[in-house]
Amino acid sequence: HVQLVESGGGSVQAGESLRLSCEASDYTTTVGCMGWFRQAPGKLREGVARIDSDGTIGYEDSVKGRATISNDNAKNTLYLHMDSLKPEDTAMYYCVADRPFNGYCSRPVVDFAYRGQGTQVTVS
Repeated sequence: HVQLVESGGGSVQAGESLRLSCEASDYTTTVGCMGWFRQAPGKLREGVARIDSDGTIGYEDSVKGRATISNDNAKNTLYLHMDSLKPEDTAMYYCVADRPFNGYCSRPVVDFAYRGQGTQVTVS
């Protein structure tokens, strides 16, 4: 069973930066599908970024150019660095992981099988 523990959220001013971290309990960051989604009160889950098992990286349109997803396999840790934060980025951010199926990470980020407890990001 994969365990994911996020950290790094907080309250910031618009225009500032944050780096979220997600420590995984096993080698998921190396062989699995990893990503982040967010959910604001009263809104649907929104995929933010992902790294697939083949190294492909993807970003949701609203964060492109402001977000960078990366992983440190030696530390089994996934990161999400966000610059130029906006009030609309305010949400609970969740680290998620999934096992590839037939070598592919085919599910949307919001449907990944494993999820951390979330870390709150508030931008004012």
